[in-house]
Amino acid sequence: MLKIGILVSGGGTNFQAIVNAIETGNLVDTEIVTLVSSNPNAYALERAKRHNIDAVCIRKKDYDTDILYQQALIDHMKNKNVELIVMAGFMVVIGSLFIKEFENKIINIHPSLIPSFCGNGYYGLKVHEAALKKGVKVTGATVHFVTEETDAGPIIMQKPVFILDEDTPELLQKRVMEEAEWEILPRAIQLFAHNRLKVIENHVKILNLGGK
Repeated sequence: MLKIGILVSGGGTNFQAIVNAIETGNLVDTEIVTLVSSNPNAYALERAKRHNIDAVCIRKKDYDTDILYQQALIDHMKNKNVELIVMAGFMVVIGSLFIKEFENKIINIHPSLIPSFCGNGYYGLKVHEAALKKGVKVTGATVHFVTEETDAGPIIMQKPVFILDEDTPELLQKRVMEEAEWEILPRAIQLFAHNRLKVIENHVKILNLGGK
C-alpha cells in the first residue's frame, strides 16, 4: 500500500479528485496518510476532515528560516512514513533540501502542457489567462516529478484540452481541471504505486509490468 502525503494551499479540488478515485476503486493500493496546507484557511483542510484524513497547517512564516520550514515538512512526512508526495495546488516554492530528501518522490500537477505557460509566475488563473492571450488552440495539464527548477522536472503524463471560442480564464480553468487534471493525477499516482515509473535522464519511461 503506497502511503502518500498531499501538499495544498487552497480549495483542494485535486486532493478531492484523488480521494474520489480511491473511494471508487479507480486508484488502488494507495492511502492518503496526511494532508499539509500552507494556509490555515484552506478549504482542503475541511475536505480532509470529512474523510477522516490527517490534516495539518505548516506555514512558512512561522519559521525563522526557509531551511527550518523545509525541515519541518521533511520531519512531518517522515513521521507519517510518506512514500510519495503530491503537490496539488501548493503555492509555496519548495527548496532544495526538501526536494533532495524526496528525489523522484514528489509529483506536481500543472494546468498547461509543459513547456508552455509554466515556470515562475505561472500559477492558477494566470496560466489560463496567458493561454487565451496567446491564442493557442490547445492547452491541457501535466503531471511531472518535481526538481529544483520550477515546472521543469521529468514529465509523467499529459492530457490536451481544446480551447473554445467562448472560453474565459475561469471557464478554461474549470474544463482543464475536469477534463485533464482530475483524470491524469490519479493515473500517475497509480503508476507510481505499481512501480511502473522509471526516470532516465529527465525522461520518464512507463514500464509495462502487467499492472493496471
